[in-house]
Amino acid sequence: MIDLSGINWTLSVTEAGAFGSPLVTGHQWDFVPAAVPGTVAGALAEAGRFDPDAPTPLHDKDVWYEGWFEAEPGAYRLCLDGLATIAEVYLNDVLVLDSRNMFRRHERPVELQGNNVLKLCFRALAPHLNAKGSRARWKPQLATSQGLRLIRTTLLGHMPGWCPEIHAVGPYRPIRIEPADRPRISEKTILADLAPDGSASLSVSVRLENIGAVPVLSCAGTSAEMALQEDGSFAATLRPGTVTPWMPHTHGTAALYEVTIDAGGDQFCLGRTGFRRLETDAGEDGKGFGLKVNGVPVFCRGAVWTSADLLGLSGDAEIYRPLLEAARDAGMNMLRIGGTMLYETRAFFELCDELGLLVWQDFQFANYDYPVKDEAFVAEVEAEIRDQLAISMGCPSLAVLCGGSEIYQQGAMMGLPEERWKGPLCEEILPALATDLRPDVPYAPNSPSGGVLPFSPNEGIAHYYGVGAYLRPLEDARRAEVRFAGECLAFSNIPDRQSLDEHLPVKPVHDPRWKARVPRDRGAGWDFEDVRDHYLKTLYDVEPADLRYGDPDRYLDLGRAVTGEVMEKTFAEWRRPGSPCQGALVWTFQDLAPGAGWGVIDAGGQSKPAYYALKRAFRPLQLALTDEGTNGLAVHVLNDGPEERAVTLSLTCLRDGQVPVVSGKIDLALAPHSARTLNAVELIGAFFDVTYAYRFGPLSHDVTVVELRDQGSGDLIADAYHLTGSGLSPMHFDLPDIELRPDAAGGWLLCLAARRFLQSVSLSIPGFQPEDNGFHLAPGIAKQIGLKRSLCCEPSTAPAGVLRALNLRGQASFKPTESSDREPS
Repeated sequence: MIDLSGINWTLSVTEAGAFGSPLVTGHQWDFVPAAVPGTVAGALAEAGRFDPDAPTPLHDKDVWYEGWFEAEPGAYRLCLDGLATIAEVYLNDVLVLDSRNMFRRHERPVELQGNNVLKLCFRALAPHLNAKGSRARWKPQLATSQGLRLIRTTLLGHMPGWCPEIHAVGPYRPIRIEPADRPRISEKTILADLAPDGSASLSVSVRLENIGAVPVLSCAGTSAEMALQEDGSFAATLRPGTVTPWMPHTHGTAALYEVTIDAGGDQFCLGRTGFRRLETDAGEDGKGFGLKVNGVPVFCRGAVWTSADLLGLSGDAEIYRPLLEAARDAGMNMLRIGGTMLYETRAFFELCDELGLLVWQDFQFANYDYPVKDEAFVAEVEAEIRDQLAISMGCPSLAVLCGGSEIYQQGAMMGLPEERWKGPLCEEILPALATDLRPDVPYAPNSPSGGVLPFSPNEGIAHYYGVGAYLRPLEDARRAEVRFAGECLAFSNIPDRQSLDEHLPVKPVHDPRWKARVPRDRGAGWDFEDVRDHYLKTLYDVEPADLRYGDPDRYLDLGRAVTGEVMEKTFAEWRRPGSPCQGALVWTFQDLAPGAGWGVIDAGGQSKPAYYALKRAFRPLQLALTDEGTNGLAVHVLNDGPEERAVTLSLTCLRDGQVPVVSGKIDLALAPHSARTLNAVELIGAFFDVTYAYRFGPLSHDVTVVELRDQGSGDLIADAYHLTGSGLSPMHFDLPDIELRPDAAGGWLLCLAARRFLQSVSLSIPGFQPEDNGFHLAPGIAKQIGLKRSLCCEPSTAPAGVLRALNLRGQASFKPTESSDREPS
């Protein structure tokens, strides 16, 4: 095999249509080095000719790639896994492929000479966007061109206010050349199943080329000869005796098993698979949407994935791994690839398999009225879906296939009747392909869908922005009766100070470059910083405009805290046992540009304060509080795991953030995959107005602290807090005790002990990322936080940093000495 990523590639940008043939390429062109796989934007940026922070259009130019290589003369296969978007491929100046779909994978038989040249021409997309097509029944504001409904390309780069206008152009997926007589598997289907009685089966079908022997399939300690089928393929079904079921990491073990085929000494690895059974759960009234994995109801929580590399569109495991591990570490168990994004590579799914992350895969259709009466368009779509589902074949992480994003919603919001916006693309074409290729994966016609209107949150799948863009009070999260939020809780989430200093060194809020990075919906007169400010005023009773003017640093600190607090409170509502909600995915997982974007991970890969809030909200063994008014304080304890847990639950009400007023505790045995709700009275043993609902006299306490500890070790598992006064705790000067010490694994532990309640503790430690941040800390709780060294931090560097809190006057600095330095400011 010839891996063409290893040869020297160059590219040249020309005016659209300037050259119709590769025969004119040569020394007169302005060539720059290029990487394959890669993009034009990435190559030009590497050459200093493209600024990702101020991108220039690329869809109005032609781009020619050229690469020379040597080979033994003979017959080969040219394999191209992804070309964006209108592409012509010339081998030795002969046209071998004309592609008009970014999401297709291509193979072409070719003859090679001793010396060869491969030329790729990526034609300007703009003329195709302006081409006439069938009349659309509605015109969304999402993207810049209505012509995008006619072209199979990503919407990334075409959605102002959502992401930088970096256009996807180039050979963004690998190119290789294989000998035509090389033994190979040309097609495969893999279906791993787990029956209700726990028995496992693996059905595999393959089509072989250049192999004469009978293949033998092996997996999980069992093997079987594969039988020749009438269509020329080979098939076999294995029934392993004992396997560990694959479960999302929050609910069990993500067990995987290697699948191999031996055909007369030719060994083929088909990857790893997991045995699991997926079912949709419509709830008792049949109006909901949820997932059961191996019969266990799973509350799906996570975020909507955007892109690991907007500039280069890389699909390598080393790009994905740190982000996917961050998702796993945050307690997320599902990521949704939305219809406005990009199909990801096999490496993405394999990592999700390994890490126990479920994947919701939208097919890449969003908002538009697609021309499904065009037979050529439909044929291209069918080929695209077959190509893309072949990539994730056998991957247990693939959990939902969805017809796309907001197609139904757009039509319905335009006032069209259901028969106009519900059509064959999502109701017939896509589900038929999904059922044929991945019958083990549930299909949803669209996100959102399912209610009397497709965007009604109390049925089916919702895009819930009641709390968020629609500025509803936090109580709306319960009132809306959300069943499953395919996306929700979009805020302009502010990165930490260090990240802003490194990636966006401007005066926050007032600098136009700051405002340009705040996401907005195209055509709207507001942005998502306005949304954040609304909840800043609502929860903390402060005037955002006054803070921005008089104390911008405090404005940013409060802004960092408030979006996380809204998320924690909302997920406490949705995860409580009485809630009809069966899952919710935050919009979005990662930012596409530096600044206060939607992501909970910033564009530099660093966790924002909102990420840590979700990490607390998503704990598999969880403690959450809800204020039930005159019904008191509800304490919800959840055990998503597969084992019984013996725990102790304690509650303490504090006056002035330090003086205990009342307390109580109770021992519990939490069954596997269970949840229960207690009232604070059950811990205290008598009436006490914990929520200050009855208001008998002055407020006796300002914060209630609830702890969940392991009965055996006494270790703190989770803590939760309820503030009974203002949303902001009173300011004080009591600095905490801080100690930095090495841990047994060669890392560092930050040990904290507060004298008085600290609200939203913020840690800034250059070169290190703490396991927790933005947390509340009560007196009497000894908190230990592991510090993870960043890749750019030298191994010999010891951590040193600063601790702040919303109610702390001053800050505490610390470094690894016997007694921590503490410097009020």
